[in-house]
Amino acid sequence: MTEENVDLESTNREQVDRAFGWGAQTFTAWCNSHLRKAGTAIDNIEEDFRNGLKLMLLLEVISGETLPKPDRGKMRFHKIANVNKALDFIASKGVKLVSIGAEEIVDGNLKMTLGMIWTIILRFAIQDISVEEMTAKEGLLLWCQRKTAPYKNVNVQNFHLSFKDGLAFCALIHRHRPDLIDYHKLSKDNPLQNLNTAFDVAEKYLDIPRMLDPEDLINTPKPDERAVLTYVSCYYHAFQGAQQAETAANRICKVLKVNQENERLMEEYERLASDLLEWIRRTMPWLQSRQTDNSLSGCQKKLEEYRTYRRKHKPPRVEQKAKLETNFNTLQTKLRLSNRPAYMPTEGKMVSDIANAWKGLETSEKAFEEWLLAEMMRLERLEHLAQKFKNKADIQEEWTHGKEEMLQSADFRQCKLNELKALKKKHEAFESDLAAHQDRVEQIAAIAQELNTLEYHDSISVNARCQRICDQWDRLGNLTQKRRQALDDAEKILEKIDILHLEFAKRAAPFNNWLDGTKEDLVDMFIVHTMEEILGLLEAQRSFKVTLSEADKEYNSIVSLVREVETTVQKKWSEVRTLVPQRDNILQAELKKQQNNETLRHQFADKANQVGPWIERQMDAVTAIGMGLQGSLEDQLHRLREYEQGVYAYKPHIEELEKIHQAVQEGMIFENRYTQYTMETLRVGWEQLLTSINRNINEVENQILTRDSKGITQEQLNEFRASFNHFDKNRTGRLAPDEFKSCLVSLGYSIGKDRQGEIDFQRILAVVDPNNTGSVHFDAFLDFMTRESTDTDTAEQVIDSFRILAGDKPYILPDELRRELPPDQAEYCIQRMPPYKGPNATPGALDYMSFSTALYGESDL
Repeated sequence: MTEENVDLESTNREQVDRAFGWGAQTFTAWCNSHLRKAGTAIDNIEEDFRNGLKLMLLLEVISGETLPKPDRGKMRFHKIANVNKALDFIASKGVKLVSIGAEEIVDGNLKMTLGMIWTIILRFAIQDISVEEMTAKEGLLLWCQRKTAPYKNVNVQNFHLSFKDGLAFCALIHRHRPDLIDYHKLSKDNPLQNLNTAFDVAEKYLDIPRMLDPEDLINTPKPDERAVLTYVSCYYHAFQGAQQAETAANRICKVLKVNQENERLMEEYERLASDLLEWIRRTMPWLQSRQTDNSLSGCQKKLEEYRTYRRKHKPPRVEQKAKLETNFNTLQTKLRLSNRPAYMPTEGKMVSDIANAWKGLETSEKAFEEWLLAEMMRLERLEHLAQKFKNKADIQEEWTHGKEEMLQSADFRQCKLNELKALKKKHEAFESDLAAHQDRVEQIAAIAQELNTLEYHDSISVNARCQRICDQWDRLGNLTQKRRQALDDAEKILEKIDILHLEFAKRAAPFNNWLDGTKEDLVDMFIVHTMEEILGLLEAQRSFKVTLSEADKEYNSIVSLVREVETTVQKKWSEVRTLVPQRDNILQAELKKQQNNETLRHQFADKANQVGPWIERQMDAVTAIGMGLQGSLEDQLHRLREYEQGVYAYKPHIEELEKIHQAVQEGMIFENRYTQYTMETLRVGWEQLLTSINRNINEVENQILTRDSKGITQEQLNEFRASFNHFDKNRTGRLAPDEFKSCLVSLGYSIGKDRQGEIDFQRILAVVDPNNTGSVHFDAFLDFMTRESTDTDTAEQVIDSFRILAGDKPYILPDELRRELPPDQAEYCIQRMPPYKGPNATPGALDYMSFSTALYGESDL
């Protein structure tokens, strides 16, 4: 401090001269404020220190130390000896006295005496004042500025003009003892009243004697700085207890702020964990369900729901899981750095629980999508079989239409033998046709059976229709046999009649010959000459014409039969001619569909073969950065941030791939020989990349926090990282217990191979792996390696701070907390502090000791 070397010869003489008026009064009052503690005082500062006795007594009071025994003689050399003892003591405190000798003091030199007293004030009243490591004078000025900052009309810039109107003194008193002064009633225009108010209150209630004259302060253009500085230092020391309380309150606030932030992170972790686990719990039954309406459209709708889930519902949960892990890691780092034990989430919400639940979710997703695709393949085949069944059933029912009526017809009963033989041949042709249709009926039955086996959704109607066709087929078979029998029986009868006709013809040969003759006559040329002759011919012609109607019927019957055959054949030929181009169109449409599918396969493969390797490269790069192999932590963090931006910028490629994949699924494409990547593997890779970047950013941030709080160098950090990476063979970012033990040994950490060594190692393992995950992450390893170098607060320090606020009581009252701490932190303490159970406790007393201990113990969240 600059004031330690006091050289009165080089000191501003004008300043010292003013001290005659100001210093004598002020320094006398200051000395008496201490001497009265020893039951004495001085009246004249120029005379009363000349023998050195009260000077030695003053030094003993203000230092708290004992000086050498004084000489009791009254001779000059006795007085000089005593003053020298006082000056030697001052010098022993590191103060170099220049031009101040015992003789001048003994001789009553006022300038020297005031210079000596100023030196004592500087050393014992001002030098110990330190605010933010400033010099005593600057520190005291800063203290005044801070204390008076909230007050109107006060602007402390120095120790002379700034205190002239008295408001600064009143503000200092009001800041610490608002009960003593009503500051708001004071006016800048009444400095005399302000000064008298401050000096009276200070003397009466704060035990600070009047050291300054209010009128002199007002009337002097520039009051003496040393006198004002001396008087203000008395305010500082008077409020020193309050200052200690403020310091204690600041420490408590800092500790509580850390705890509040930690608890906020714990509450957020619990909330996020509960929400995420609840979402997984609600989602799992849907993913595990294997129920649909058994239709292709229903299955496609379910697949669209799954796509919506993957595109819209799951991505926010991936971010939530990443945030959850980030918060947890940050929280554990902060707890370690603030000397708190590791956070243990409530049962069922451990990081491992969430990881297991998430793994179960992804397993269910994969199984669900595989089931959906298999179900779509099954239902696509079902739809195909159902359409095939319908087509064959339509053809069969169309063919059998009217066949039962035909088979039940008695049309053969009026036929002649040749007609009957024709009907019989026609029936034989039908029998052949019926046998030919047997295969179609069997196919219909087989398709129906397969539809039943594959659990077709409309199996009831399929079975009913199949049963109708089979029953009708059985009836047709029976009717066919009956008609054949009836035709055979009718043929036998007609053949018998034909034999009878033959016998009759033999007997009627003459008549037959007549008939032949008559026929010949009918076609013969004729010439008539009489009416009778023509009438006879006309009658014969009439009879012939009557026979023509029967002949005409027979003719029409034959023509109708020919036309019927022609119509049937023509209809079937027309159907065949129509079906051929339809079949061409169907085949061309299927060709176009397969060509489009092939295009989709190529599009997906081309894009997937770009995206897949890109994700893998990013993963490798992020992993390399996370291994701490590239530059400082800040460099690593910067590069990770760049990768994070690059990944989010790449997201449109994933979205484009999703659109192609949707078209692939809608096209019922279930395999792609052009790529090894599936949409599911790419989705998982993308999510893992995002998670890896977030996790590595969080780990690097925590490492920076650990490094900065513990003051380790980049070289030390590199050494720790190199050792860790050496034993992290699989580049997982964590070490198994045996690998961790080897890593410790490589860094010179002694772990015995005996039972005690194993106990020690298990204790260390409990510190670095508090959640018993079976692995040690680098940030926990780093924290352990640098743990002993950390300068953190402790429970004992917090207890001492509360003790100051409580005025050395073993308990503290709510009002005291509300007075000393910010409202939110005061209420935080009041709500959590248990009642004090010790002796002489007043109502409402709170136990700050157990509360402080609990701050560094397990959270009771």
